[in-house]
Amino acid sequence: MGHGIAQVAATAGFRVRLTDMRAEALEQARARIVDNLTGAVQRGKLSQEAAAAALQRVAMAPDVRNAVEGASLVVEAVVEDLGVKRAMFAEIDRVVAPDTILTTNTSSLSVGAIAEATRVPERVVGMHFFNPVHIMKLVEIVAHPASSPRCVAFVRDFAEQVGKVPIVVRDTPGFASSRLGVILGLEAMRMLEQGVASAQDIDTAMELGYGHPMGPLRVSDLVGLDVRLNIAEYLWRELQASHFEPPAILRDKVAHGELGKKAGRGFYDWPS
Repeated sequence: MGHGIAQVAATAGFRVRLTDMRAEALEQARARIVDNLTGAVQRGKLSQEAAAAALQRVAMAPDVRNAVEGASLVVEAVVEDLGVKRAMFAEIDRVVAPDTILTTNTSSLSVGAIAEATRVPERVVGMHFFNPVHIMKLVEIVAHPASSPRCVAFVRDFAEQVGKVPIVVRDTPGFASSRLGVILGLEAMRMLEQGVASAQDIDTAMELGYGHPMGPLRVSDLVGLDVRLNIAEYLWRELQASHFEPPAILRDKVAHGELGKKAGRGFYDWPS
């Protein structure tokens, strides 16, 4: 997600600093940005000059301090773990200027709980992008009770400037998109588990029958089955609703390392 967010911001004219605790992840991120920009040029979506200029606006920073110092907006996209995110926000909060706006790309965790790790919770807003970021148009802006209206408006304006369509939702488990999307994905998994139809046919039913651009099982593979499992367990625990209980097929695949596209296998086989 991080490289995609950096790409759309740079393409829109913003200077971006991208960081990760693993140096190899930064190398991979740059390679993916280059591939995406090259594809956009080949499809006639972007000129060669615009692609080159976008790439020049992306700098790789060796650590968090170098990445966020002097920034007007920070977008966090680390692993979907509340403790990890809170620790990251506490670290960022010690470095940035008092008026820097901090956003989290969480797809389901409490933005308010993340904001509590900072000295100024009102400047923290959820900014949930969708994968792949350079293609998906939606950005879900999540306002927790202490979020400043000014910060929410700033983030909404930024989303529009990078070519996205923002919606604003209240800070509640799963927000709007994950609550609906996870239910659909988990039910598709149960159908596969019960032998109702093949993964391809279940996905085709939603693509051709309901106009979804991609079926729920393929989407789950792209998101990552470990990520899907973590989100489902969180929603099941927080909302106490049986339809969020992860099915056995999902637990089994994660236990066997079949995590979706990133692992080469999930509900589908993915070429390397």
